[in-house]
Amino acid sequence: MKVAPVTSGYMMIATTSLALMGKSVTPEALHWVANEPLIVRAASVICRLMDDIVRHESEQERGDVASAVECYMNEYCASKQDAYIEFVKQIRDGWKDINKECLDPILVPMPVLEQVLNIARVINLLYKDGDGYTNTTTKAKEFITLVLVDPVIV
Repeated sequence: MKVAPVTSGYMMIATTSLALMGKSVTPEALHWVANEPLIVRAASVICRLMDDIVRHESEQERGDVASAVECYMNEYCASKQDAYIEFVKQIRDGWKDINKECLDPILVPMPVLEQVLNIARVINLLYKDGDGYTNTTTKAKEFITLVLVDPVIV
């Protein structure tokens, strides 16, 4: 879990997305995100664990390297189901940490926190009903089409 911010790719996505916000993001905000604040760590854990839960079976079938599920099972002599239960708990705790950070935005402006939050929301959308990142038969494809291909015209 110590490497979740790096291995999930969330840190890179969060930093890049803030940099792309232009003048509305200060150098202090970029420094803030680079120091892995609680909201970024929580979102990284959510991303890492949701990805590992939904992709665990297919990765093991392909013979990929151990995921967080395998590491947890080995470290705690636990079943796959026990690992999933623990990870769902950690994901819930991560959302609580994100909510806590958004309720009291003192270190950075709310638009910066919203950007970090919105990326976590995308991760949730992609992984809540299966692997919507690599599997094109999930509802994620429909959602993306609704937003980007068939947007609401006002």
